[in-house]
Amino acid sequence: MKYGSYLELQKAEFPASWQAHFLDYTMLKTYLKTRMVDTSVHLSTACPSLTFKWEDSVADTLGSRLERVRTLTPEFIRMLDAQVTKVNTFFERMQSDIQVLCKALRAEQEPQSVLNEVLRLERFVFLNFTGVAKALKKHDKWAGLFVREPYLVRMSELEFVASTELQQIKAELVARLGCDEVVGSSRDTTRAPTPSDKHRADIEHATQTAMVSLRGPHGTDIIGGVLTCLSKHKCQIVDFSLSRLHHDVTFGVLVHLHERSVDLFSDLAQTAQRWDGTLSFDVQDAQLKATKLATSAQYALSEAPYAQRIKYVATVLNERGLSPEFLSEWLAWLLAKKISVEQMRRLDRRTSLMCVEFRLSVPHDLGLDKVRAELIAISSAHQTDVALQPDNVFRRQKRLVVFDMDSTLIQQEVIDEIARATGIEEQVAAITERAMQGEMDFGESLAARVALLAGTPVSVLEGVKQRLVFTEGAHYLCRALKSAGFKLAVISGGFLPLAKHVKTELGLDYAFANQLAVSADGSVLVGETVGPVVDAARKAELLEVIAQAEGIAIDQVVAVGDGANDLLMLAKASLGIAFNAKPRVQEQARARINQKSLANILYLMGYSESEASELQLLG
Repeated sequence: MKYGSYLELQKAEFPASWQAHFLDYTMLKTYLKTRMVDTSVHLSTACPSLTFKWEDSVADTLGSRLERVRTLTPEFIRMLDAQVTKVNTFFERMQSDIQVLCKALRAEQEPQSVLNEVLRLERFVFLNFTGVAKALKKHDKWAGLFVREPYLVRMSELEFVASTELQQIKAELVARLGCDEVVGSSRDTTRAPTPSDKHRADIEHATQTAMVSLRGPHGTDIIGGVLTCLSKHKCQIVDFSLSRLHHDVTFGVLVHLHERSVDLFSDLAQTAQRWDGTLSFDVQDAQLKATKLATSAQYALSEAPYAQRIKYVATVLNERGLSPEFLSEWLAWLLAKKISVEQMRRLDRRTSLMCVEFRLSVPHDLGLDKVRAELIAISSAHQTDVALQPDNVFRRQKRLVVFDMDSTLIQQEVIDEIARATGIEEQVAAITERAMQGEMDFGESLAARVALLAGTPVSVLEGVKQRLVFTEGAHYLCRALKSAGFKLAVISGGFLPLAKHVKTELGLDYAFANQLAVSADGSVLVGETVGPVVDAARKAELLEVIAQAEGIAIDQVVAVGDGANDLLMLAKASLGIAFNAKPRVQEQARARINQKSLANILYLMGYSESEASELQLLG
């Protein structure tokens, strides 16, 4: 709702005798809209459509605008002075009338009616003060000048702004009603209501809400300056938001103004001048925000103010650096889907931007599974990963990570390495690739490959262990996770001796894989497996078994893999990550990483690079 309409609605609640004494906000706004057209001397922001060629005369254009502003701004200020004087004169008269009423009160009389007049006059002050501030804001936009803050500081000399006597009267009335220190204080809600509780409620209901924001180059000084002002005027902080860009800080606060002293804004304006800051505040809009904060559809200042939304976190990642082209296309996609960005946090600390975590407000009717193909297309075009996760309590409360082994924790396929040592590499590799692409049943392909290993000396496995190459970042990742208290497991469709070796090297807690049958003397492989085959279903089953054994909820489990036989495991975990996976796996997995290092998994789990480095020191 526009402030002019809001003001008219509020005025209707006042007696008819008060109406003529309100600020004529409509008249001031009309003057600005009709007279101060094409006058702004701040050409780049107020007139974005105004462009110049080199042969155009910027000097003439600016000179013409300055001439108009030189005439129109003083005229507007004189009009505003007359309106402010009218408001102040009426305030002084009404304050005097209230003083007379107070003096006439006898000790046994109920002072509530007089207190109601005080509260009404306070409301009158706030509505008019806000109107002045908004009119000045519009003037500064149309003129390209910065008049608002010095004008408000000048206005603080007027009685209706300071309201010193009115506040003294209010304090006396509140004390007589027996509800001193009522506002913002705690009270016993179990006892029966008393008359003073009713008076307390009336005063609390009349409390005004405001949004205050101060931006400037002196970070902590700006925060401290705002908080000092709020403390001085006994404000209650409802919520706050802070953003920083090196020295520049923007500190926003949603507050309840219990004393309704608009002198707060004069103090804030002086604080802004002291610290070279830019002050903004809004009473009406902040009041609407406070209303929503009290309902079931809550949101904080750091959140997009829209109902029917679901919170997600998107982690975007590229080891070679996030390009402006990708970020532009990514933001355009978000806009097209009506997804709002609420927060952005850089997770890496490299020389170029590599990983950013976005907190998103997503329309509840946007099925993210339906747009998975679009996200994959954007990711593929820019070789940049985008991982979307619900932003809930479990996102950073994971406790178990389960890994595939071949082409995940290690760079090889172990059966291929065994085959290479026995000269049947090509035959085994062909079967392996068909299985990983999902073209063969895993159990069938495993039996076929193992059969080819019949007669292979068991000692070959020791040589394979020595040749295993761990994926970049595997040790770093596992060390960080163990330091953070995670349980770690490898569940492999490969073979148990090699899985146990990987478990030992990385400090894992569990290792499950297929057991190769050996001859009676234990010297050679017989070309068969012993026990249950660790296929896709078995991987998912083992994940759940480990979680149950450790007392860990599935919502706290992460799974990482690359092949078709990992899909059920990835789907079972709350966060399933396809790591440099086959196309079919990437299409179905909830998250994808197509980077060299496994350490990037820490970003998807919400850890920054600095936090990961700290965890290394504990390992």
